[in-house]
Amino acid sequence: MSRKDKKSRRKDAACPLGATPLEKGGVNFCVWAPYAKRLRVQLIRKKPILQAPLVKDSNGHFRITLPEAKAGDRYWYILDDEKKLPDPASRLQPEGVHGPSEVIDPRRFHWTDSKWRGIPLEDSVIYELHVGTFTSQGTFQSAIRKLDYLKSLGVSCVELMPVHQFPGKRNWGYDGVGLYAVQNSYGGPEGLKAFINACHKRGLAVCLDVVYNHFGPEGNFLHDFGPYFTDKYHTPWGNAVNFDDRDSKQVRHFIIQNALYWIREYHVDVFRLDAVHFIFDKSPNHILHELNDTIQKEAKRLGREVYVIAESDSNDRRLVSSKRQGGLGLGAQWSDDFHHAVHHKLTGERGGYYRDFKGMKDIAKALKDTFVYEGQYSSYRKRRHGSRARDLPAERFVIFMQNHDQIGNRAWGDRLSRSVPYEAQKMTATLLLLTPYTPLLF
Repeated sequence: MSRKDKKSRRKDAACPLGATPLEKGGVNFCVWAPYAKRLRVQLIRKKPILQAPLVKDSNGHFRITLPEAKAGDRYWYILDDEKKLPDPASRLQPEGVHGPSEVIDPRRFHWTDSKWRGIPLEDSVIYELHVGTFTSQGTFQSAIRKLDYLKSLGVSCVELMPVHQFPGKRNWGYDGVGLYAVQNSYGGPEGLKAFINACHKRGLAVCLDVVYNHFGPEGNFLHDFGPYFTDKYHTPWGNAVNFDDRDSKQVRHFIIQNALYWIREYHVDVFRLDAVHFIFDKSPNHILHELNDTIQKEAKRLGREVYVIAESDSNDRRLVSSKRQGGLGLGAQWSDDFHHAVHHKLTGERGGYYRDFKGMKDIAKALKDTFVYEGQYSSYRKRRHGSRARDLPAERFVIFMQNHDQIGNRAWGDRLSRSVPYEAQKMTATLLLLTPYTPLLF
């Protein structure tokens, strides 16, 4: 390879996405924006102080180093001299999804968890927590004050519903648009780091719910930057994320780097991937396998335990089977059949997917075989459903009697505490906690 080719390759190498403060001062800005012909960064303090053009490489990355920039500065990207947009890899949106991004120095937080290595999956008792409603203040800081209660309850892993930037102040988080930005109304990057540090101090692992199957509609400007989406597939929320269509390489990089970002900068222990049955990829190396493989290599490098848990209603053993066995090798997956069988027995409900369940024999099958539906005909789906998973380790399946979907998606948001007698609630809790599966509380 010639010296000129080597220089060109270095120039086109992927750069750290977002705004990265440098040790010797200044900030490096990098964004993938192949749709843009020209791109400038506008730096703001109390008012705009400068604009500078970024240089585009052959892969569609724009980059520049600004010696004048520093942590705390806000900035816009200006595409083709027309559109003023926030950074797709912004670490903080202090004014919300429609405002400018802010330069954050990740080195400023003082971590005290250097001896923390995580917890084994088989020791996990997960508590799903919504930051916006867990306390009246709805912040990371106020949630810290209730961690001792969760610890005394027997919880070993706190699962945060999505906290990447979404519209408004309180929200489930599943229509977020800023994958790298921590929700400003919850406390931003410093608040989340303080929360995770406090969890680790108490021996609690932290699971982050991440949404890689779609982006919300409000404040989603990725369409302006590049082919982040494809009309090759569709989800209930619109076009799917582009994992295998034209120019998907950098989209995959954007997602994988996001997971590494949460591990490196926020010390996250576990990922819960939202609705993986709407993550479409027909390439030889499925994005879920590539994502998990990269995460496991990083965990090994750091000497930590990091797991990937998939939410799926497909009863597909391949999610947690090894690649050698034709699977994707994820750490665990949600298993709905236990919930459906017990809920039907307790309430007598027959609508929707509950029509497939018939009482105690299905509860016994869920306890014994993991999935009730292992390939037999489902009257709800009008087709065969599921696969056998009875030979796989029980801890690789997360079960629950309530979660955000099973409450929030109900017409009245009713919980078991209002629909079944107290004695039945105690029986259900006992059943949940004494199975060999990984329990999740909500």
